[in-house]
Amino acid sequence: MPNSSIKLPKLSLFAFLRKWPSMNRNLILFFKEILDQNDGIVQLPNKLVLTDDAELIQYFLQKNYKNYIKTALVRNFVKNQIGNGLFTSDGAYWLKQRRVIQAGFHKKKLTGIATIMLDEINHYMDHIMDAYAESNEEIDLEKEMTYLASKIVSKSLFGQEFDNDKIDIIDKSISNANKYIVAVSKQPFTKPWYHLNGDYKRIMQQKKIRDQFILDFIEERKQSGEKRDDLLGMLLETEYEDGSCMDKQQLLDESIILLVAGNKTSATTMAWLFYLLATHPEIEQKVLESVTDNLGNVEPSIDNLRSLTYPLQVLEETLRIYPVVWLIDREPVEDDEFAEIKIKKGQDIGAFIYGLHHNPKYWKDPEKFDPDRFTPENKKEQVPFSYLPFGGGPRICIGKNFAIMEMQFILAMLIRRYQFTLSPGQEIGFKPLLTLSPTNGIKVRVQKRTTL
Repeated sequence: MPNSSIKLPKLSLFAFLRKWPSMNRNLILFFKEILDQNDGIVQLPNKLVLTDDAELIQYFLQKNYKNYIKTALVRNFVKNQIGNGLFTSDGAYWLKQRRVIQAGFHKKKLTGIATIMLDEINHYMDHIMDAYAESNEEIDLEKEMTYLASKIVSKSLFGQEFDNDKIDIIDKSISNANKYIVAVSKQPFTKPWYHLNGDYKRIMQQKKIRDQFILDFIEERKQSGEKRDDLLGMLLETEYEDGSCMDKQQLLDESIILLVAGNKTSATTMAWLFYLLATHPEIEQKVLESVTDNLGNVEPSIDNLRSLTYPLQVLEETLRIYPVVWLIDREPVEDDEFAEIKIKKGQDIGAFIYGLHHNPKYWKDPEKFDPDRFTPENKKEQVPFSYLPFGGGPRICIGKNFAIMEMQFILAMLIRRYQFTLSPGQEIGFKPLLTLSPTNGIKVRVQKRTTL
């Protein structure tokens, strides 16, 4: 942190405009550059305070979290696209929803969902991935992981998987909403253009279609009276202290959040993970040996996942290098101060997770892919709040254990059967939407392993 004698660094409007081309090329690399130049904290001309300092981040996400709410960007734009669910809500309403939904992610509930996950992964390998391997067809890892994650999440949430057409509707809806939200946050003056050229109307039409078929799923379940041990069943059976249940809009909002969060984050992370393994064959071999030595031909389970320590380290290191949630922003309700840094009421502050995960203050050789950072011994040495792939504090992602289990299952099952080879001539970069996604996908070919 800057010491008490140093004022909060500010990026002047002139300097901001001079760096405009680099910001438009890649907002994340722009943020990292200006934070590296300003000792980990800087105020932008739009008044946003940006930081990759672990102590300050811990302060506003955990120690004084009650003074910080979701920003106007979330309230005015994100909420408009995905509803008033756990991710976008605040205050007493958020706490009420968090408490009742938390029950759906206890280990007992996840044990039942684990069976659903394994069935979906096996079906995907037998009917989709094997065919790719046989035909030697080039595939996009991000797209395929999105299909797989969508089927897992929809089956876990609704008790039945979505077909590919519905997955495409959800993906297109969220992707276009993502682009719109990022565009108007970077360049507010573009908002009228989205309305004039019809893009906003199309985004809202896609949202309406997406919401309607999810409402149809919910209504069909309610009418059937069937009780299932999935997340929708949990939402339908939720009862508040006053004896009331969730209404239709609440069910939709929370379903959308669980569907979107469980889909995009896991899918994108797995695409990055298999990309990293394809470019680090020695690490891929160690993962394969760990899985085969500890599981043999037995399917993974909640219990035997504990033995797969090295594959978990690989997953954790992937989430460090490519944190899907790369920025967490908050707005203070009242004036605040940390280490003599004044944070004014209504002045947004952003935890730059990508910068935090690539900060040499906390990580030796931070650009290197090194799963040994996450051995049990090394994890004990990590600075608190220097690693936040699922956020931190009371609002840490409610589906963290669900996502980690899902990704461990996918890794263990796919690596035993397949090897992914990167197609030549690609430049693999990332684009900063609401999630950290590959710029143009990750193209690979699939080979089946001949021996285990």
